[in-house]
Amino acid sequence: MKSLLDQTVFADRRARLMAQMQPKSIAIVPSAQMWPRNRDVDYAFRQDSDFYYLTGFDEPNAVLVMIPGREEGETVVFCQDRDPEMEIWHGYRAGPEGVKTNYGADQAHPIDLIDQQMPMLLNGCDRIYFAIGCDEGLDAQVRGWLNAIRAQARQGAVPPTEMVMLDHLLHEMRLFKSPEEADLMRQAGEISAQAHVRAMQQCHPGMTEYQLEAEITHHFAVNRCRQAAYPSIVGGGDNACVLHYTDNAEVLNDGDLVLIDAGCELDYYAGDITRTFPVNGVFSAEQKALYQLVLDAQEACIDMVRPGTPWNAIHDRSVELITAGLVELGLLQGDVETLIEDEAYREFYMHRIGHWLGMDVHDVGDYKVSGDWRPLEPGMVMTVEPGIYVSPFNDKVEERWRGIGIRIEDDVLVTEQGCEVLTASVPKTIEEIEALMAG
Repeated sequence: MKSLLDQTVFADRRARLMAQMQPKSIAIVPSAQMWPRNRDVDYAFRQDSDFYYLTGFDEPNAVLVMIPGREEGETVVFCQDRDPEMEIWHGYRAGPEGVKTNYGADQAHPIDLIDQQMPMLLNGCDRIYFAIGCDEGLDAQVRGWLNAIRAQARQGAVPPTEMVMLDHLLHEMRLFKSPEEADLMRQAGEISAQAHVRAMQQCHPGMTEYQLEAEITHHFAVNRCRQAAYPSIVGGGDNACVLHYTDNAEVLNDGDLVLIDAGCELDYYAGDITRTFPVNGVFSAEQKALYQLVLDAQEACIDMVRPGTPWNAIHDRSVELITAGLVELGLLQGDVETLIEDEAYREFYMHRIGHWLGMDVHDVGDYKVSGDWRPLEPGMVMTVEPGIYVSPFNDKVEERWRGIGIRIEDDVLVTEQGCEVLTASVPKTIEEIEALMAG
């Protein structure tokens, strides 16, 4: 599917990355490959995020090569050649000419020629930027290319002498979203939000988790998002206490909560929302008490999202609020500071407050810089997702609390003035949820 971003965006990204590379260097970025699902069936293809970020090209079995300052062209792509017989079965390919015409490559060659061409491209370069260890097959190919150059040393060939991980330069770029990226994520957030609204409207006792998942998937698909950003979590009752529950196979029972963690992927950018609501549309007293505690913590943490706030300070604040609330409700006993120091809260709140969000749902980018938690900066996008999970097997709390799992998650863009919640249009207050479900 053609990217919603103009090709000038991808060309600018390559130029900015090459501007950070050392002189006489070369970068190698492979595409994703097709993977078999079962006999004669492959998994749906999803391009590697780094490769797509730099090219907008969504075919498998390709390699991007960038050589700053090269007179013959700085961007070289190896890709599948046109093959009319294969295209009858599997769809049309761009081919080398299409990659030059439509994706901005200066040069393009059939992938079958890569072992012949790459030693010539590497010859004379001092440094290779490459994600070492991510693809054993390509690692072996790179070693082969280097050995081919070394074998020509008497003819004057000069192999690179240094290999550097490309990840730091490239992932630091991806961490900061451009206005075009922010707009795509705004759209992904809105599509995801309306899918959650649909789920709340359709939910009723006796429905199955997979039927509720189907409502969400349907809304994604009719809005250009054929793939979810990650396997959707639809957990009713006790299943809501399983953080990465994806079986989605049980019946939703009257009196239980259902936790839905689902987001679409729009042009390779992810939405990531969690909402928890009563199957029958009305919170019980215990559900309401725990839900309000999680919501208060989430809103307080979102208020902290602004330039200059250290990443970990937001998580620490969520721990303080949730621990104090659990003491007030009687699920924890003792001094709040001591309970935090002893990590007693982790029995109920065992994950972090959030993560970077972008082309990957757990997106790239360092959380610490020089050993310190990095401060937030404009252009970063993060999730804010506190939760409380009372295991059905926790015999240290009263039975009325057991089996209640709650998480509330939104996608938040750091702006110059503070932040923007990209997923704000799906209800999350108790009153809003009950009113929507009653309607």
